[in-house]
Amino acid sequence: MDNSELHIVMVGHVDHGKSTVIGRLLYDTKALPEGIVDKVKRIAQETGKPFEYAYLLDAFEEEQKQGITIDTTQLKFHTASREYVIIDAPGHKEFLKNMISGASDAEVAFLIVDAARGVEEQTKRHAYILRLLGIRKIYVLINKMDLVDYQQTRFTAVKAEVSAFLATLQLQAAGFIPVSAYYGENLLQHSVKMPWYTGKSFITTLDSIQAKPTAENQPLRLPIQDVFKFDQRRIIAGRIEAGALQVDDQIKLYPSGRETVVTEFAHWAPRDAKVDASVGQSVGIQLQDEFFNQRGEIITRSSDTQQPTVANVVQTNLFWMGQAPLVAGKNYKLKIATQ
Repeated sequence: MDNSELHIVMVGHVDHGKSTVIGRLLYDTKALPEGIVDKVKRIAQETGKPFEYAYLLDAFEEEQKQGITIDTTQLKFHTASREYVIIDAPGHKEFLKNMISGASDAEVAFLIVDAARGVEEQTKRHAYILRLLGIRKIYVLINKMDLVDYQQTRFTAVKAEVSAFLATLQLQAAGFIPVSAYYGENLLQHSVKMPWYTGKSFITTLDSIQAKPTAENQPLRLPIQDVFKFDQRRIIAGRIEAGALQVDDQIKLYPSGRETVVTEFAHWAPRDAKVDASVGQSVGIQLQDEFFNQRGEIITRSSDTQQPTVANVVQTNLFWMGQAPLVAGKNYKLKIATQ
């Protein structure tokens, strides 16, 4: 199995079957805790309702809430190829908050559209938000194909409708997949009910998407948290946010671009001594040259081809979550890493 984790976000109009897609996916990939399926089937029977895969999602999220550390907006499953994290976006208001907290991780989005109903208001809204968030790899799942008798003509019509709308946002879908989540058609394997569809199933599509390099394989980014003085030593402390660092590495400090060499990793006891560190680790390092270093500077490796851009102007799409509206022309404090 690939060690990488692919983060995907699923969005769609409220009645287009997103919960059924996710519920069926968790069921088919055996990602559900033991007993949940039986419990949901029993509740459905007792209340006289038909069993719905969407109920599994509610039960799964309820189960997750019992564990304090689990973020209920993130659901995990795996295939034979790798692990997946679904960032679930329930409704419009929650969608924004969940997306902003989780979408920086999302590498790909799946927009779910009802084959019978086509593009609706939330479909448009969600696609627009995906564009604002900078998620450019978007696949469209045309769901509920069973309601239109698995007709190719209907699939083609909805595909054209979605494509035309995405084009208004300067977006192009990476692919269109016809599915019936309720019956599991075209989710795990190619559906015999849609012989006219020659593309990949949903899971095969997922497994074929290339994940972005993990933070460990990216260029070094070490924001300085603080500078401490012990005896004659100056120790620069911070947490490695990307990449890796080792003794004798030549480094650059930004924004100045000055270069020096890492001579040692600071440690309290001999057993803590080390010569390298990687992403996620908090370190204290000593440098060959004594510059005036301060909190907020960024350390990179000189050999990395991708270096930070130094500028005093930034252009951005800004999501404003404050209670009071943003006021143009007013001064605001901006937090940049440790600065």
